[in-house]
Amino acid sequence: MSVPETAESDARHLRRALELAALGGAAVSPNPLVGAVIVKDGETLGEGFHRELGGPHAEVEAIRAARGSDLHGATLYVSLEPCCHQGRTPPCTDAIREAGIGRVVVASDDPSEHASGRGLGILRDEGVEVVVAEGEIVARARLLNQPFRKRARTGKPWVLYKSAMSLDGKVATRSGDSRWISGEAGRALVHEWRGAADAVVVGIGTALADDPALTARVGGSGSEQLAERQPRRVIFDSTAQLPLGARVFRDAELIPLTIVVSRAAQRAATDAFTAHGAEVIVATGENEPARVRSALEQLAAQGVGSLLLEGGPKLAGAFLDAGEIDELRLFVAPLVIGGRSARDPLEGEGAETIGDALRPLQLECEHVGSDLLITARMREW
Repeated sequence: MSVPETAESDARHLRRALELAALGGAAVSPNPLVGAVIVKDGETLGEGFHRELGGPHAEVEAIRAARGSDLHGATLYVSLEPCCHQGRTPPCTDAIREAGIGRVVVASDDPSEHASGRGLGILRDEGVEVVVAEGEIVARARLLNQPFRKRARTGKPWVLYKSAMSLDGKVATRSGDSRWISGEAGRALVHEWRGAADAVVVGIGTALADDPALTARVGGSGSEQLAERQPRRVIFDSTAQLPLGARVFRDAELIPLTIVVSRAAQRAATDAFTAHGAEVIVATGENEPARVRSALEQLAAQGVGSLLLEGGPKLAGAFLDAGEIDELRLFVAPLVIGGRSARDPLEGEGAETIGDALRPLQLECEHVGSDLLITARMREW
């Protein structure tokens, strides 16, 4: 006798699918994180998740894990609606139908143009019962894939802005000194964020002042051991000022380097960048926010789904004015800098009135070493 699934058991299996999805990490980008669980008569027969870009999808992994079991009439729990198009892999809807799965429970939609409910419609047409979850589990599933969802809906990467500031909101002294405002624990955490991002971005001011490598390093900022996964390094340099002796050029053949210039950049300078292993993107637009949007569209077209913006204040302000900061993570250090010429974290035009100021959807605070980390989620995709 079959064991009927209940709303409680559906929720439990979907939570497990989300746990599995998160295991994919940055290896699947710019594809979404997806987890799947197959259950029949109350018994879990197979589990799977999308492990790497170009590899089998979660549904196929779960079906393979259940090899030898009779899946006719089983329920598939999946964190994202199954794909129905031929991409790097065949459609998951075909695999589900061929396995004989009789019921599919989905935690969230896929907003991509080639999906957006089509897969669920195909399954229904094939006689498969389809259930779309409601409530808190849907929000969790969507939050898990914010970079994928934003790129699918806007054609631009999801942007995380991080900064470290003093108690009085300064990111550098009047002389430009900023090392180090945040503590060692916070700097180590930033290297984890770099390793999880598709690209890390700074402006030419930061590049000239700090000459950063912009790599993700294991063990924190003091270690020279590179993490296994490295983000693309992106430098916004409108007039092509970056010296060819900058650290980012030393390993440009191994770790991608992109320099974003404007039409004002000299051709000889951009040709030199290319000769030294960098890719050059020409951002167009009448002002800095417009050029930010132009650059983001070009980066997304190249597969960049998530971007860690590290400053400086001028570039961060342009991203804010462009409406392209999706989440802020701000380290507040226990020190006071003072000075009217000390730098603020965000410049640009900003809001004209308090009523125009942006307010986060969600705010979280936690201690990281001696610092306070404030995380502000600005929008949901």
